[in-house]
Amino acid sequence: MFQNKYIWLIWPLFTVVAVFTSWGFKQTTDNDIAVAHTITVFREGAAGFAAASRELETAIREMDATSPHSLHHVEDALKNCRLQYKRIEWFLDYFFFSAAMVYNRPAKTEIDEPYMEYQPPSGLQQMAVLLYSQDPYTQKKALLEQAEVISSSAADLPALLYQFTPTDKAIMESLRIELIRLYANGITGYDAPELKSGIVETAQSMRSIQSVLTPWLEQHLPIADTVSIYLKQCIQYLELHPDFDTFNRLEFLTSYALPLQENLGNLIRSLHLEQHTRGALNYEAKHLFSRNALNTAVFPDSLEQTDSLLALGQRLFSEKALSGNYTRSCATCHQPDKYFSDGLRNSVAFDGVHHVRRNAPSLYYTGLQYAQFWDGRAGSLRKQIQAVIQNPEEMNGVVTTIVTRLKEQPTYKEAFHRAFPSDSAISIQQVATAITAYVNSLSPMNSALDEYIAGNKNALTPAQIRGFNLFMGKAQCATCHFAPLFNGLTPPLYQFTEFENLGVPNNDNLEQLQPDKKDAGRFEFFPIDFYKGAFKTPTVRNAAMTAPYMHNGAFRDLEKVMAFYNAGGGNGLGLNDPFQTLSATKLNLSDGEIKDIIAFINALSDRPAPTYNY
Repeated sequence: MFQNKYIWLIWPLFTVVAVFTSWGFKQTTDNDIAVAHTITVFREGAAGFAAASRELETAIREMDATSPHSLHHVEDALKNCRLQYKRIEWFLDYFFFSAAMVYNRPAKTEIDEPYMEYQPPSGLQQMAVLLYSQDPYTQKKALLEQAEVISSSAADLPALLYQFTPTDKAIMESLRIELIRLYANGITGYDAPELKSGIVETAQSMRSIQSVLTPWLEQHLPIADTVSIYLKQCIQYLELHPDFDTFNRLEFLTSYALPLQENLGNLIRSLHLEQHTRGALNYEAKHLFSRNALNTAVFPDSLEQTDSLLALGQRLFSEKALSGNYTRSCATCHQPDKYFSDGLRNSVAFDGVHHVRRNAPSLYYTGLQYAQFWDGRAGSLRKQIQAVIQNPEEMNGVVTTIVTRLKEQPTYKEAFHRAFPSDSAISIQQVATAITAYVNSLSPMNSALDEYIAGNKNALTPAQIRGFNLFMGKAQCATCHFAPLFNGLTPPLYQFTEFENLGVPNNDNLEQLQPDKKDAGRFEFFPIDFYKGAFKTPTVRNAAMTAPYMHNGAFRDLEKVMAFYNAGGGNGLGLNDPFQTLSATKLNLSDGEIKDIIAFINALSDRPAPTYNY
């Protein structure tokens, strides 16, 4: 039996088994041709994972500080256990998510909002962190506890299948989600950056996808044959280039992986197996880097963007009548010619003398988020806009006064009527809605990178290509700034916005850092210790145009930002922040590699935003 101290880790698995056992859950039709085959693939993978987890537990028990070889044995056993888990991850994560979290939960404390509860890090990712700590032998007890939980619960995985049968549609959806996981997380090393095993694991996952698709691929339909070809090419490329640091991710994505995603979508449509049950992915998009890859309708500020509404929103964005003294507008701190930032460390406050405490970030792609402001305290852009307008330090507007001013201008009365034909009575809600529509339009995805992925192989320089591969790999940038928006929207479902504590100081002199003690970040909104110093992860798109950086504008240029990350953030530089979520391990990037990454960030600069006629 499991010891009581482990029960919180495995309870999700017990819960899932109990629920499906008691319901006798079945969902199948006579037309489902791949169900039995899929379950066989899972059973075989689960058996392999259970055996590997037992071997891992044994290796940890044999850890001995006097035998360095024993540590290498544990490392090899952990890599193999992860490799075996990748055979079944797609299945568990889709059909039994709670069970999957027992094995591969992120190696940081997870906050369950709004209940103020949290789960400590556990599973294979946490074991990698413990194994690569400063003195792994002192972590033997913690490693063994994790290994015992994994091996014990892995042995019971077949119980999940009791009276459970997926449908072909569900299987296909699980596979298309798995591809996103591999492209945005697998090849970036998100799961275990310490192990640098992401490429080998991605190949393993691809082989599982290939196996599951066998009943359809064997029918030799033209589109199925195309999928089969791209699958084989993906696997072959991954197997021929297993080294994590030198893997050419851009070539892999553009030549093999993204075409595979496009053609798998075509296969699913041709078989009439479309199903969309979760996440923000748009299955009508060609691939992950398409401009319409995410379904805008799932975000809090989804709006029908009519020309009249966009024109009104753009006009109101620069309207100083929204401020208390006719001197400020949204465009004061978010200037279009500066990529909707203002170039200041902290924006000038309403009184024209003092400064607000946080940097004004670019507004590009902010509509594709689930939380607004650096601390995420606003659940929508409309709420954020109204808050800024009325904030005494920012625009100091009075709602009744603003509405009166707008009503007194005949051109506004006409513009509001065109934008809101069913309700042309001017209100602050309509003001916020119009501005939101305009801000939502600032998601162009027309940078040099986008042009390259679309087929223009001259769009990127060799340095920018090297920088992309570093960003998505060795430098670990993409483990927080996730593709395709390179922000904190977490793949593969893009349902959450991440908050991270980087240990950001109050200055950019890395030899004499000053802690930022004035801003507790999300903790001020959600008073739980793990949110101290945590801020929303912004997009890196257009970052080259929007210095200075970080929530407090502490870093004057990208060179300082990269030096900070390269050193392991605040803790890597000696600040000792107990709640830093960024690994303090140095990245060991060379000066040339840093220059290449900065070159790539420049390749993420979009063409200027469009203008709309009033």
